[in-house]
Amino acid sequence: MICLLIVFGACKDDKQDPKVEGDLTDVLYAPVPYVPEIPASFPPLEVPEDNPLTEEGVQLGRRLFYDPILSADQTVSCASCHPIFSSFADPTRFSFGVNGTQGNRQGMALINAGFYQNGLFWDGRVMTLEEQALLPVEDPLELHEDWDNVVEKIKNHPDYPERFRKAFGIENVNDITKELAVKAIAQFERIIISGGNSKYDQVLRNEAFFTEEELNGFDMFFDISADIPDAECGHCHNGPLLSTNEYFNNGLDNITDLENFPDKGRGLVTQRLFDNGKFRAPTLRNIQMTPPYMHDGRFSTLEEVIEHYNSGGHYAPNLDPLIRPLGLTEQEKSDLVAFLKTLTDTNFLNNPDLSNPF
Repeated sequence: MICLLIVFGACKDDKQDPKVEGDLTDVLYAPVPYVPEIPASFPPLEVPEDNPLTEEGVQLGRRLFYDPILSADQTVSCASCHPIFSSFADPTRFSFGVNGTQGNRQGMALINAGFYQNGLFWDGRVMTLEEQALLPVEDPLELHEDWDNVVEKIKNHPDYPERFRKAFGIENVNDITKELAVKAIAQFERIIISGGNSKYDQVLRNEAFFTEEELNGFDMFFDISADIPDAECGHCHNGPLLSTNEYFNNGLDNITDLENFPDKGRGLVTQRLFDNGKFRAPTLRNIQMTPPYMHDGRFSTLEEVIEHYNSGGHYAPNLDPLIRPLGLTEQEKSDLVAFLKTLTDTNFLNNPDLSNPF
């Protein structure tokens, strides 16, 4: 009888606490809040309640952002089209995806994207960074992968399952989803904040002074003085973010029929004919670092951009009324460029949480 009890007890012990395949509960889940540095002049950073910023989430998102594992052939990452050295904007006219496929728009700068509350991408097709991070993976012109495949690669990765556990408290590797992946990427993108240390900001805080040329450019940009021409810039590029987050037709193409835009832009999203050919007014912070310019990267230099606006642009029925011949002199155009360069703030380049972790 004693022998039977011993045998039974041994069998029972063997069945206790079986190790579930993919179990992650032995990894500590104790997320630490991440507090980004936000310039005092900026609006509050709106963070979704279901995706708070944490050290673990940001670091996971940072790795996913730089990792080509998200692409079909593991050659292209988010950072391929949004490198840090160009203020997270694409330095080429059109972005290149897997197998050298080429898009038809220039990759926008991601700096301060967490503050944009009126749509993302050039056409405003999504409202949140979480939605934004979903799209490039399955876009045939970008990463050209299937999210189901991406999730499987992440599940079988030697490092990512534990990082998902630390960031989101999942209990098993099979709890990894595309929704959690894009939450992590969105956390990383929310901390890409640049501003507060440009010469422009220092002048506003009385810590520096404009040169005469920069001051003239500032006056023209914001239409400060009646004695200096209005360059009509501040209407679309205003506030601490240097963007109104609105969509405009800025006269890039000569169009007589609103159906004939080569890229319908905002109209593709709203399905309103009058929105065809309108695109987001991007931030002008770090504009010196983000050539080429416009949604299709048609201008290589700031001088070309200013020459376009000085000319009054091209006709379209929905051309913004503020696009008009400006009549600026060569010196005035040069002064405007000088001011735009004061919007450059490279301090964020020194943030180790934004650099390539590999």
